[in-house]
Amino acid sequence: MTASSTRRTTAAYSRLTAVGAIAVAGALLLTGCGDQTKGKDNGSGSASTSNAPLADKLPKEIRDKGEIKVGSDIAYAPVEFKDSSGNVVGLDPDLAAAMGKQLGVKLTFENGTFDALLTGLRSGRYDIAMSAMTDNKNRQEGVDPDTGKKVGEGVDFVDYLTAGVSIYTRKGDTKGITSWADLCGKKIAVERGTVSEDLAKQEAKKCPSGKKLTIEAFDDDQQSQTRLRSGGVDAASSDFPVAAYAVKTSGGGKDFEIVGDQVEAAPYGIAVAKSDTQLRDALQAALNAVIKSGEYEKILEKWGAQDGAVKESAINGGK
Repeated sequence: MTASSTRRTTAAYSRLTAVGAIAVAGALLLTGCGDQTKGKDNGSGSASTSNAPLADKLPKEIRDKGEIKVGSDIAYAPVEFKDSSGNVVGLDPDLAAAMGKQLGVKLTFENGTFDALLTGLRSGRYDIAMSAMTDNKNRQEGVDPDTGKKVGEGVDFVDYLTAGVSIYTRKGDTKGITSWADLCGKKIAVERGTVSEDLAKQEAKKCPSGKKLTIEAFDDDQQSQTRLRSGGVDAASSDFPVAAYAVKTSGGGKDFEIVGDQVEAAPYGIAVAKSDTQLRDALQAALNAVIKSGEYEKILEKWGAQDGAVKESAINGGK
């Protein structure tokens, strides 16, 4: 879930390419995205540490445990969600499985609400957080974007994808919305703690008297989609890969449409505690190995996210 900044992208990603690939994934999988219960398989398999090329880069306690616990909001198709059998699937789990093979450990996804993932990371509930989370300075430094005040220890990010943010409406009922500026006097549904909420708050401050922008924030993106589908709001917003997937799959493609261009392109990052530099560097090495092998490109193509590919993983590349 992309976090806020003020710049807009100069070129939107190719929707036809992304949505076309998403259609293939959508045809193969029944999303079951709203299921927040623990699935039969919430982990990503890996080779044993004795056979893994990068196992020695991991901290000893992780190698001994053979597992990395991953905090994730598992209701954000196609990035991470549960299929009809309750298994955790998506772009992030596939990348995690590929990285696990390099490191010789299993990356186990544990479900949580998005706005509580970094708290869970700081408390030790998770070893890392991987959930379409945007790498930005506020999160790196532990700063509340609304108040500008430091509210906790920041995190480091291992960047793995670039994505922007989109607005979508009910199909054939756009209410004249083509950009964020058109939302004044209307209602929008967003997921709490994401850039969509931040951008909506920023836009609300600009609206003239008598044209209030009403923001309804939910725990997960599926609730936002349900609210829009029922007509309770005029629009919803989420990261472009998620919005495109919803447009393609919800109601067989009859429920929603994307309006306007995506904005705020920024890197997704795997969040790691500041103190866990060895784990952070091991993850970066594993991701770069997956990129170099060509498996990274195949995973992104599978989930319609190839336009957001990076050539090399960066640490804290977000602004």
